[in-house]
Amino acid sequence: MAAGAAFPGLFFCFAATVLLIIVSISTPVWDKISFLDVTVRGSTTQFGVFGYTGSKASVGYTFPPDRLGYNDTKLNTGVLHSLTFALVLYPVAAGLAGLSVIFGLCGACYHRVGTVFMSLLAALATICTLIAWVISMALFGIARDHVRDHITGATAQYGNANWIALGGLAALLIGFCTAACGVCGHYRRHRTVY
Repeated sequence: MAAGAAFPGLFFCFAATVLLIIVSISTPVWDKISFLDVTVRGSTTQFGVFGYTGSKASVGYTFPPDRLGYNDTKLNTGVLHSLTFALVLYPVAAGLAGLSVIFGLCGACYHRVGTVFMSLLAALATICTLIAWVISMALFGIARDHVRDHITGATAQYGNANWIALGGLAALLIGFCTAACGVCGHYRRHRTVY
């Protein structure tokens, strides 16, 4: 029988999946979504999960000195380069959230076990999203401050992907909590004896 207790968790996990997919296809795949927007001499470069404006999509990248107008080894250290590899946690979290939706559908339509797996996968997706969000805020915060301090006339500001990812994190957290509560909901209708 259908379980109404699984629907709130299912809704929030679905919303988180959509938001995390949007974040995952940020620049260079979709230029409307970015983590950092840097404008130097009228030219804007946006940075996303898999690269920056005009680059090929790849896991891990360096900040391009030709687009930023100067070459500084402090912005392209091994640590910052490694942090760009860690941004792949966003697509991983989107996949886990998507799996939680699939299990949530099973829980809503068939059995409590689907809701249990939905809550477990939502918890894993929440952890991955939290780690990825902290890394992206630190990485692009360092890059933003570095550009503002060292390049005259340049502007750097956070893009919308940071806030979309935060929305996905909040939706996952609520989805996990409601899914965990939904595990205890009613899953069978009592038969009436005539």
